[in-house]
Amino acid sequence: MVAALDRDASVLTPEVRALVAGRHFNPQRRRDKRPSVPYTEGEWQRLQQACRTIIRATFAEHRAALAAAERGRDPRAQGWSFDNLGWLLRRQGPVTWTAFGREHGSAAGKACVELLPKACAALFVDTNAALAYRLLLGTYIGIVPDGIEALGVEDLDWAGDATILLGYLKGRTTQESVTLNRRSVRLLEQWLEHSSPTRNLVAPDARAMLWTRYAPGRYDDVVTVPFTSGQVAEWAERGHQALTAANLALVADDGSPLRLDRRRIRTTFTSLRDRNSWFGSSRSTVDPNHTPAIEGDSYLTATTPAQRDAVETIIENSQADLLRKAQPPMVLSTEATTELAQRFPDAIRAMGLDNATVTELVGTANRDVFVAACADQLSGLHGPVGKPCPARPWVCLLCPLAIFTPRHAVNLLWMQAFFARQWQQLPSAQFMVLFGPYAQRIDTVLAAFRDRDPALLARAARDVADTDAELPLLPEERTTS
Repeated sequence: MVAALDRDASVLTPEVRALVAGRHFNPQRRRDKRPSVPYTEGEWQRLQQACRTIIRATFAEHRAALAAAERGRDPRAQGWSFDNLGWLLRRQGPVTWTAFGREHGSAAGKACVELLPKACAALFVDTNAALAYRLLLGTYIGIVPDGIEALGVEDLDWAGDATILLGYLKGRTTQESVTLNRRSVRLLEQWLEHSSPTRNLVAPDARAMLWTRYAPGRYDDVVTVPFTSGQVAEWAERGHQALTAANLALVADDGSPLRLDRRRIRTTFTSLRDRNSWFGSSRSTVDPNHTPAIEGDSYLTATTPAQRDAVETIIENSQADLLRKAQPPMVLSTEATTELAQRFPDAIRAMGLDNATVTELVGTANRDVFVAACADQLSGLHGPVGKPCPARPWVCLLCPLAIFTPRHAVNLLWMQAFFARQWQQLPSAQFMVLFGPYAQRIDTVLAAFRDRDPALLARAARDVADTDAELPLLPEERTTS
């Protein structure tokens, strides 16, 4: 909508217009330092296509070489064929031409003049393939370049069979984490398989590094050092030449060879993510044959009194929900009905509770849910009116119908321990979305108990085993530890 308004009336400043277009925007940038400009969508697609082409080709050669090595035998007795040479290299590791001739004699060297480089490149992942994996992963997840560079195998925390929680270090802040999408998981699984023979050749204390590769003539053959800018530039040049021969091109929009900057990869990822959420989201239009402008005029404008009433009802319900969540929790220091009547008359009137209901809430467990006593489970606050409330146990923490009494202390501690386990398992942003408000409320409730009866929580803590069995959880809600 903002972009359409600017096209018609030119109301935006150049900085805001750049932000709407998805460009990197930094209002506090230094005068002598310009922000990275993201790649265009065409350049981005060509970069990803180049990486995928290299990865597919090298991985297919790697699998074929492994199969050949399985078929091979000792070449010193059976002859210097490709299969037999692969068998030897799998056991001794990659070697240069000079070292190979010195160890096995000139006759063997002449026989393998063409086979040795091909076998080493296929069996052991080199800088060309490793950079393709590393750059493609950067386009998939968009984390900082130094974070990707310093990744180790132990940073891949598997949360199930198809999910990875990736922990990385961001130099300007601290340790961060991100849950990888499916294509990133598949890429990392393939890289671990592809680089496994190479990783097995390094010293045990270096096997934890993720980007292990074979670099003959530059370092000590199998290395784990970070990639340099020169290597990235060489990769782009070689990739441009190889892809041109395959009727592909790693070029900029103007036809010149594409210059790679790993910082621009992160900038482009962020820019495209914003643009997808603004312009490319599948939920941005009801009918794919309509533009957002047409649908905004046709469906989002309330033109009849009934439509305006429906919109106002949605707004009122949302505001009422926010007000209910902002109310302080109803915590009792004793279970005396008279104390409840004295301390919470306004709450009782607002809930419409009679004496019998109040007695049940504070004196028995007939109205108990998991973490509180519920004033009316049939109210329809979280489900259909007249039906039992379907809310999950932690939802009651913010419900205005919940009354917390000392008999709920153990269950509240069980719930607090569950939140602590989820905090360790989930990225912080995801935890705050799912459980943040409830975790803050439970701290408030327990603090109220602690102020009025310090020994209560100490007694209740003896029954906390810190396991999922203590809570009524669905299978997908359990902690994966």
